Amino acid sequence: MKTSDILKKITSVMVGASGLIFSISGLLFTSCEKKTPGAWMKENVVEIAIDETFSTIMKEEVEQFGLLHPEASMQPYYVTEDSAIHMLIDDSVRCCITTRKLTDVERDIIKRRTGNALHSLIAYDAIALVTNKQNPDSLITVEELRKIVSGEITHWNQLERGTQKDEIQVVFDNSRSSTVRYMTDSLCFTKKLGGNLYAQGSNTAAIEAARNNKNVIAIVGADWLRNDSVLSTFRNLDVQVMMVSRKGGKEADYFRPYQYYIATGDYPLTRSVYAITTDPRRRSAVKSFYFFLKDTKGQTIICNGSQLLPYAQVQVKDVTVQN
Repeated sequence: MKTSDILKKITSVMVGASGLIFSISGLLFTSCEKKTPGAWMKENVVEIAIDETFSTIMKEEVEQFGLLHPEASMQPYYVTEDSAIHMLIDDSVRCCITTRKLTDVERDIIKRRTGNALHSLIAYDAIALVTNKQNPDSLITVEELRKIVSGEITHWNQLERGTQKDEIQVVFDNSRSSTVRYMTDSLCFTKKLGGNLYAQGSNTAAIEAARNNKNVIAIVGADWLRNDSVLSTFRNLDVQVMMVSRKGGKEADYFRPYQYYIATGDYPLTRSVYAITTDPRRRSAVKSFYFFLKDTKGQTIICNGSQLLPYAQVQVKDVTVQN
């Protein structure tokens, strides 16, 4: 990957859920200024800050809710998870979609302003590792990935089943995204990331980097790889999705991030997705959207329209595909 192709090298990352660091551009808040006291009580506006990792499926959720509730004015903001939580705490929005719950510190801030925050688990997401189709190395273990993003493994032939002598380059969507936080908190246990890590600015740009360079691993949410069907085998993509195993050696068992393997627990790189609201009203368009996401209609959209696994109980059925 040429230096000119890299938007920003990740030299430091956000702290985990135990800390509170925000980096928001002034431009973001020009479109969602802070409400005057009491204004929320008079509106049917649903302003929601959404982790941009889930923008594809959440656009469908927002659209369907809007059709069912024409009186609601839907105003989603697709931002980094860090920004979404900041907007919630700042009371610029009263609902957000993230991959973590609020910390005690964040809860206390909200409690002083609007009251308690409600959390609901709405889905389970998988982290996908995307490489170039010409890359012969498509198998990796969790421990190997941990060593890559911490800088301990730098070349493909250092992998148990690696063959290339080239240097590994890892790209993310954004240096302060939920995907980077997952690598820091869940994979490296809050240790600082290191090695050849780059932020491309968006999920599509990260995937594009893997498409154009056989030494790149793009780390994105699995839903960014779906085609028209959630039963996609990822075979029609112009990139390759790596198979991941919890263990190496003779106990290795590799899986791709399909809904089924999220449900069975076989795919190891998974995380929870939460809806959070701070709206104190018993009845409001914001509250209705919050409950819509966790109720039957919202869960069905997640199940049928994404690679995410809904939190609601699902049935696994054998399906015969005929050409």
